[in-house]
Amino acid sequence: MKKPSQKISDLKLKIPNPPDPVGSYSAYIFSNNLLFISGQLSIDADGKMTTGKIGKELNLEQGQEAAYLCALNIIAQVKKACKGDIDKVNKCIKLTGYINSSDNFTDQPKVINKASKLISNLFGKNEMHTRAAISANSLPLGSAVEIDAIFEIN
Repeated sequence: MKKPSQKISDLKLKIPNPPDPVGSYSAYIFSNNLLFISGQLSIDADGKMTTGKIGKELNLEQGQEAAYLCALNIIAQVKKACKGDIDKVNKCIKLTGYINSSDNFTDQPKVINKASKLISNLFGKNEMHTRAAISANSLPLGSAVEIDAIFEIN
């Protein structure tokens, strides 16, 4: 089975620099062999954030791309937390996705699927991670999506 670092190379993924927290909290914290990653926003490598409500200003595909950006930022935080050795990750345990959406939008799981697929492709073993996909009235800085994560570290 390929290691996460090899999968990143094979997929030619460009992992951004991990964004700094936008408030009074830590971007990540270890508790025993668990790594908790704070909510990551839909910020691209150039620092531009995808903002707006999915189902209003943004469509499903734009929401999925925003979730993908969140997943890339989660990977960046994991890499930083593991001092560059992303192969220390045993598996992803849980993702929680928050979607800034209109009242009538009901495809929250479809938005977060793009992030889940990326994380599972890199860190999945024989089972998928657990997950929640939750609609929100608004998110920090107007972000379209925010996702946090829990990983098991070897």
